[in-house]
Amino acid sequence: MSGIVHGGNLAAARALYGEPAGGWLDLSTGINPHGYPIPPIPPDAWLRLPEDDGLEALAAAHYGVTDARAVLAVAGSQAAIRTLPTLLPRGRAGIAQIGYSEYAPAFARAGHDVVPLPEGAFLGDLPNDVRHLVVVNPNNPTARLLPAATLSDWHTRLQARGGTLIVDEAFIEALDDGPTLAPLAGTPGLVVLRSIGKFYGLAGARIGFALAAPERLAALRDALGHWTVNGPARAVVRAALADTAWQAATRAQLQLAGRRLSTLLDRHGLPNTATPLFAWAPGAYAQALRASLARLGIWTRLFDAPVNGLRFGLPPDETGWQRLGDALASLSHSA
Repeated sequence: MSGIVHGGNLAAARALYGEPAGGWLDLSTGINPHGYPIPPIPPDAWLRLPEDDGLEALAAAHYGVTDARAVLAVAGSQAAIRTLPTLLPRGRAGIAQIGYSEYAPAFARAGHDVVPLPEGAFLGDLPNDVRHLVVVNPNNPTARLLPAATLSDWHTRLQARGGTLIVDEAFIEALDDGPTLAPLAGTPGLVVLRSIGKFYGLAGARIGFALAAPERLAALRDALGHWTVNGPARAVVRAALADTAWQAATRAQLQLAGRRLSTLLDRHGLPNTATPLFAWAPGAYAQALRASLARLGIWTRLFDAPVNGLRFGLPPDETGWQRLGDALASLSHSA
């Protein structure tokens, strides 16, 4: 567990650097800083155990899944990440060296042989020595995005090996026509994970969806137990998934903000790759730059192995944008 690190860890920032005069500007996550506006929550959501409220059917329609039985709400996609490896036949599991840090420990604990894959492995052919493959698409933090056709081909070949392709689409909803495999959910050998925390900015609700063959989801449901997603969270997410006007406006705003962030970093000598929700700036300077920004009250996410780099999330307002720009300008001038 010591190797698992996440953004949003302001307690660590305060322990290292104290509380800055202007407060912390937390850019260490890839979460939409303008999350879905919480509607009034029906009193029954608090008073009754969660029942079949149509959430999975609504999610199926939203994600383009034809069979609602191929959708399961979970307590954040992390719940599925921790549990799915225990339900898969043991084998070699290919997982990106630079990526979301929960996957490798989960597969290792379940008895799989974890094969760390460099970024180049995802830009070539399917590794021939893995039974299971995890692809975060777009990848966190490198922003690498693979075409749906490539992933579909890999799924077919892994299924023929008796394996599974897990596609984590936590950040895909911010893209126009993102290369999702969600419409293929229900096909054996494929699991697609979708997050509510990132695009909708509802990370604290701890809810996501696993899309897979009904028999796979039945095993996952049995392993997770009853009532894993609380009633108030389900009520909020039903509203969010139905609000297509908010989704379209937010997607456009995030894409503008993502381009703005990427351009700002480029302007200050930080070449990067980006999604609408974060930018990744690799370089040997990453650790020193993170410390320098932290001393100015700006917290970013450091990746220090196997490639050094910083991930920048979106500032929440114009004050935050100005503060980041001023900090980067002052540091580049003092370099």
